[in-house]
Amino acid sequence: MLQEITLSVVSHGQTGLVNQLLQDLRLLARGRLRAVVTLNIPDATPLAEADAALPIEVIVNRRARGFGANHNAAFERCRSAYFCVANPDIRLAADPFPALVEQLADPAAGVAGPLVRGALGEVEDSARRFPTAASLLKKLFVDRRQPDYPTNRGALEVDWVAGMFMLFSADAYRRVGGFDEAFFLYYEDVDICRRLARAGRRVIYNPSAEVVHAARRASRRDVRYTRHHATSLLRYLLRR
Repeated sequence: MLQEITLSVVSHGQTGLVNQLLQDLRLLARGRLRAVVTLNIPDATPLAEADAALPIEVIVNRRARGFGANHNAAFERCRSAYFCVANPDIRLAADPFPALVEQLADPAAGVAGPLVRGALGEVEDSARRFPTAASLLKKLFVDRRQPDYPTNRGALEVDWVAGMFMLFSADAYRRVGGFDEAFFLYYEDVDICRRLARAGRRVIYNPSAEVVHAARRASRRDVRYTRHHATSLLRYLLRR
């Protein structure tokens, strides 16, 4: 049976979190999902085994790779109509796929993203306008936590949706060449949404679909992530 959706998740020593996400997926699978799990670095926690409810293909990296490179490698194993990218710390209390697939039924649609809630139920700013030098400078001085787009007006076309959970038309992903692997970490989601828009594909935010994100905010604690964030931001602004 050809599954409708291939979901890619990458573990950076987070197999425990991945196992929780896989359990959520098993409850929703209904024969239409398969998962590709990439173990980017070694992890002592064993990965949950595949079963009839959720086929799992495992990729074990010999060396750590970036966000885009890992998901592009997973996409090479995609034979379904839709390709989903999810972070390990995503949880699915309800099924987000029907509402997102409905948006991608439009041939002009390239990717759809759900409303994302934090662990305490707060709405995260997962659908945003493209960053500019001016908007980033403003962000330094104004601590604005409100989302860029409303959550009470149904599905909207937006600039970009966050890489923590993105459902792509596999055809659209293939046509733009997937993620740009020059972005090792951060801003690859902004970049691919911009390239999809330039290719005539719509980026859709559908708040009727929801996922929960237990955000780690690693870039605020680790200088390596901060460096990746700054480098990717500069690369994105220069390419604009």
